[in-house]
Amino acid sequence: MSNRHRVGQGASEDRLESLIKARLEPGADKKLIDERIWDLFGEDWSVMFTDLSGFSRQVAEFGIIHFLQTIFEAERLLLPIIEDHDGILLKTEGDSFLVIFRNPRKALLCSVAMQRRLADYNKGKGDTEKVLLCVGLGQGRVLRIGDADVFGSEVNAASKLGEDRAKAWEILVTGAMRDAILAAGSQGLEGLGFQELPEPPAGADRAYKVDYRL
Repeated sequence: MSNRHRVGQGASEDRLESLIKARLEPGADKKLIDERIWDLFGEDWSVMFTDLSGFSRQVAEFGIIHFLQTIFEAERLLLPIIEDHDGILLKTEGDSFLVIFRNPRKALLCSVAMQRRLADYNKGKGDTEKVLLCVGLGQGRVLRIGDADVFGSEVNAASKLGEDRAKAWEILVTGAMRDAILAAGSQGLEGLGFQELPEPPAGADRAYKVDYRL
């Protein structure tokens, strides 16, 4: 009889849940449990959050079918670019993507390539048919729970930049993301620059807008 265990896709979530429950017990050594959680799930990733500009207004004005059409077009146009830059799409929520990359440079170049693809797509289209993208990028130590989700201060900052702060065509990055990109050298970054923002989001000490050409 085989003694192999069949492991489901929820193994990471189950392990995390058991540790969180242990952390809630009276007298629990929270510092030790936190170290175990970081040992199990802590990884370095670049994190991308995307959002579609003006989307809520378009849904209210043009209805759910227009919503579905725009989501379909965004996925059709952008997911191949994410794959080409070795990004991993963890989840979609409405008009937003959560994507992770091992290489921060590829995350930035992917963002620029996505914006350029949409610029080509939008040519000659009316305002209601255009797909307008906002991007936020963060970099650092995160808790990756299988292929379900990631958590951490840089995740939160990237989310704020991409979903709340960025306007159409903008790519906003945390200071940690900019530092990681520049640390790898300038190859492939010709024509790109960084303009510091006056107020970084919570969880980041600095934030920048990427200057690039469409």
